[in-house]
Amino acid sequence: MSAIYTVWFRSVLKYVRSKSRIIGSLGMPFFFLVIMGFGLNRSVQAPITGVEYIDFIAAGIVSMSVLFASMFSGVQLVIDKQFGFLKETLVAPVSRLQLMIGQTLGGATTAMLQGMLVFFISFLVGVKMPGIGGIFIGMGFMFLIGMAFTAVGISFASRMEDTQGFQLIVNFIIFPLFFLSGALFPLKGLPDWLLFFTRLDPLTYGVAGVRYGMLGSSQIPPMTSFAVLGSFAAAMILLGAFLFRKIKL
Repeated sequence: MSAIYTVWFRSVLKYVRSKSRIIGSLGMPFFFLVIMGFGLNRSVQAPITGVEYIDFIAAGIVSMSVLFASMFSGVQLVIDKQFGFLKETLVAPVSRLQLMIGQTLGGATTAMLQGMLVFFISFLVGVKMPGIGGIFIGMGFMFLIGMAFTAVGISFASRMEDTQGFQLIVNFIIFPLFFLSGALFPLKGLPDWLLFFTRLDPLTYGVAGVRYGMLGSSQIPPMTSFAVLGSFAAAMILLGAFLFRKIKL
């Protein structure tokens, strides 16, 4: 457990100390909230009665922030390879599974912290504030998104040696996941072929869960979202652990 804690603490400490990283990561979510939220607020009808469009997309923007932070946390593993830190870690008398779990928990925690920043910034720009229960539900789904996609990032990073290549591949994956998740548009009324792909997208269920926490309603039942996203997270953690154990230095 001490190895898991040490790796987790290192990830969180690096995030907290990097003020430029924290501030820079808020730029795109703020842009989406202000430009799209207010710009389309009167033009687009949200599918939930009594909810404005800016309230509807806020959950999607929060989920986007968590997705980006968790996936890109895998780049730290590639950097650790390049600078020899990972080699020193792997020769320590601890299992690789513990190291991978620590990496995943650290990435998920920093991603959730970033999501919480966007969560509260959204209220400052006019998004309706949920109750305490809704905040905890939203945090729970943020953490699940973070765990699932940090594990995905680690899976890719385990097989790669170049940070630029990692970033290109992650970008190639992130944007389809984000735009198919219903973060910016309602799922109701989509063509059947597109709805099929949104149902395959695991982030769809994360967005629906965060949206339920923030608005008290979503187009997918929260228990369904929890079951699907939780299963995906477990599968990705197992895959990430398998690939992490196969790392050769």
